[in-house]
Amino acid sequence: MKRSVTPWQFLDEYRGRLFEGEWPTLPELFEISAERFAERSCFTVYEPERVSLTYREAWEQIGRTAGYLIDSGVKPGDRIAVSGANSPEWAVAYLAVLVAGGVVVPIDYALSSSEIQGLIKAAGAEILFIDGEKEPDFAAGKDGIKQLVGLSKKSASYIYNISSATVPAKGLCAEDDLAAILFTSGTTGRPKGVMLTHKNLVSDCLLAQANLNIYPTDVFYALLPIHHSYSMLAVFIESFSVGAETVFGKRLAIKQILSDLKDAKVTMFLGVPMLFNKLLQGILKGIRAKGILVYGLIRTLMFISGSIKKLFGVNPGKAMFRSILDKASLASIRICISGGGPLAPSVFRQYNQFGIDFVQGYGLTETSPIVALNPKERYKVTSVGQVLPRTEMKILDPDEHGRGEIAIKGPMVMRGYYRMPEETAEVMTADGYFRTGDVGYLDKDNYLYLTGRAKNLIVTEGGKNVYPEELEDAFQLYGEVDQIMVRGFTPDKQTPGERIEALIYPNQELFEADLKGDEEGAHRVRSRIEAIVAEVNQNLMSYQKIERVLVLAEPMEMTTTKKIRRHAVKAVQEL
Repeated sequence: MKRSVTPWQFLDEYRGRLFEGEWPTLPELFEISAERFAERSCFTVYEPERVSLTYREAWEQIGRTAGYLIDSGVKPGDRIAVSGANSPEWAVAYLAVLVAGGVVVPIDYALSSSEIQGLIKAAGAEILFIDGEKEPDFAAGKDGIKQLVGLSKKSASYIYNISSATVPAKGLCAEDDLAAILFTSGTTGRPKGVMLTHKNLVSDCLLAQANLNIYPTDVFYALLPIHHSYSMLAVFIESFSVGAETVFGKRLAIKQILSDLKDAKVTMFLGVPMLFNKLLQGILKGIRAKGILVYGLIRTLMFISGSIKKLFGVNPGKAMFRSILDKASLASIRICISGGGPLAPSVFRQYNQFGIDFVQGYGLTETSPIVALNPKERYKVTSVGQVLPRTEMKILDPDEHGRGEIAIKGPMVMRGYYRMPEETAEVMTADGYFRTGDVGYLDKDNYLYLTGRAKNLIVTEGGKNVYPEELEDAFQLYGEVDQIMVRGFTPDKQTPGERIEALIYPNQELFEADLKGDEEGAHRVRSRIEAIVAEVNQNLMSYQKIERVLVLAEPMEMTTTKKIRRHAVKAVQEL
């Protein structure tokens, strides 16, 4: 029987020459691609004219930047922060840190400068790559930062202008060495940094390709913030692992996105549900504008197209709907991948009916992040994907329907939380499985289905993770609030993501005079609580803001340690 070829089998040709061990490091993986695809486009941006680096040019620039870091005193294991908008410069900085043997700390550029500074301090980073807009807020020799490198052409220390004669030595990092620290918690409280090794990221990148074919001819669109594990792995690392091109999107604006998709002839489009929902709404709106007869005909053809694809594995939609897809700038798209939040099955189904191979996956930052991905040839609409090879997944304490907490073991599972051994121990089982906190079940084909998310985590329509405890902590200094519980809610069945609401039980003692039964007094209590929420909202990120407030007439049930029993809070009586 002929042995099937795995997507990572090409590594055998380079093992012993460009790398040792089971998996290459991230720099070694890039070096392999630079040798295989030297003159292919690597990192591209439209500003508005097309500016691109080939793999050879990118590798040379990465080497110069790494040499500069070594000249600056960087030693293996040193943490170096990178914060900026998506750009080729960001990508070069990320890889240069690793070539120099350092550990990269990607930080959300949407955070305030003070919040970025807090994460730099938490990571112990002494060198910062920063975009031009925020560069004036930082200075070398201040707040523990010894060196500053700009990612913007306007910067005096612009990354492409720095040079070094130092050639980085080979082997400054190994596959089991720490590659990146990704902060998953928000901006308040103690930040939680996920430690990912080179092996974590490279193995996850290549194992995911068992469920998804990608090619050197593909063009990936890096639209989502690339500091996030989803975009970092599924776009940036996946792309250079096969010698494909990455086009960096500058703005999350539909007009700009459609222009980039068309100009770059993007084939791999990764996004969050909110983005795909807006694009689909735009397509259907255009069809409806042609009249009820045309709309009815198109929907009938969509159903036929989807049925043919599902039954026979043939994809007729691209030819049937060429003009519609071309007008929507989606004609070149080969595959769309949705992640970072729940996607409505109807949206998934309609993209496939239009002839676009549309898949979704599942993972967490702690798992690098992909652990399940729907193969486009064998997708299941309601599943978040088939478990990747070499990945062990089990369901802890399953109920009578097989549903329970999802636990994962595999080469992509994190080393742990940075300098947080107790928190690390809490999420690992005795036999080495990572407890996700998500609830789901597996079918006989090893496809994963989610029936609930992490017990407290709120995932917005835009794919942002919101931790209720962080928002609740912001109310600690308000004596008027006796109890508060922040949670997600869905306003209707058509909305796949969650909105945020706060259940607040007011301090009975402070409001004693107003809580004697008359409606006017109750109104004053509600007004004051709503004013407090509005005040807190001013200091939150846009996706964290509380949209609905329920002022309760009765207290919520608590444990003996004075913690609200979240899942015991069902129907509530409002004041």
